[in-house]
Amino acid sequence: MMPKIQQFLSRFRSYGQQVRAFVLNLRDIRTLGQLVFLVMVLLVSWSGIKSIQANYDLQKQIGEIKQQNNLKKLENANITLENEYYKSSQYLELTARQNFGLAKPGETVLLVPKSVALANTVATPAAPTETVATQKLPTWQQNFQDWVDYLLHRNSN
Repeated sequence: MMPKIQQFLSRFRSYGQQVRAFVLNLRDIRTLGQLVFLVMVLLVSWSGIKSIQANYDLQKQIGEIKQQNNLKKLENANITLENEYYKSSQYLELTARQNFGLAKPGETVLLVPKSVALANTVATPAAPTETVATQKLPTWQQNFQDWVDYLLHRNSN
């Protein structure tokens, strides 16, 4: 037991001497200058990385907002077209025929009860629903692709 304690004490003393030598070395202006320079480089690098991350997040938000804006423009265009259709004479004629049972001169209107019409129809096969399979990349590959898109100023959707 005693040799282990002595071995520990000798290691502790050698570490203490190394720490003292390091602290004494800090008194040298060149070493202190190097340490200050190293700290400044680390701080500038950290700041740069943070600004890159913030820029990436903002670009992502801009892309999402642009996508939402395009969607709203398409919805507005669709509503405009729908309003134009409602103002057309074709829509007014179709509505008058359906809702009021009106017809053009010379036409005969046949009213078929719904139960009779449904009893004489043939069921059509349902259209197959296709699911769009999105290709899921591994995380590291997606991360790499995101960086390439960001650095090349590509808009990712």
